[in-house]
Amino acid sequence: MAYFEIGIFQPRNGENIGTLWRSAWQLGAAGIFTIGRKQRKQTSDVLNVPQKIPYRHFDSFEDFLISRPVGAQLIGVEFGGIPLSKFSHPAKAIYLLGSETNGLSKEILAACNTIVEIESINYMSYNVSVAGSIVMYHRLISSDE
Repeated sequence: MAYFEIGIFQPRNGENIGTLWRSAWQLGAAGIFTIGRKQRKQTSDVLNVPQKIPYRHFDSFEDFLISRPVGAQLIGVEFGGIPLSKFSHPAKAIYLLGSETNGLSKEILAACNTIVEIESINYMSYNVSVAGSIVMYHRLISSDE
């Protein structure tokens, strides 16, 4: 059975988490998560997305690794990876985005099965919720189902 989840390490902005949550629901994610900063209720959430897909929080990356679904590949989204346009998504995947300020650390990148990069004309980074939405949309349009 294919599934995916998406999360943010050390998110800086609660609104980005809310936007990613809504996109995750719309694009078929099994759930979302944060590592290091907990999500607060979004007053702009008129669709009641928390009732549609689960949200999990982990205090540390180590806590996340302990709870990671067995058999799911950890895909880091960061500069220097495989271009997303050339990436084949695994059936079971956990996508991890870095904070808007610091991205993903070398230690976290080393723990990932694969790193993907979202191409950009000017090589600037995307907003974290936009980056996550692009990755999930690419998965959707690339799927064989």
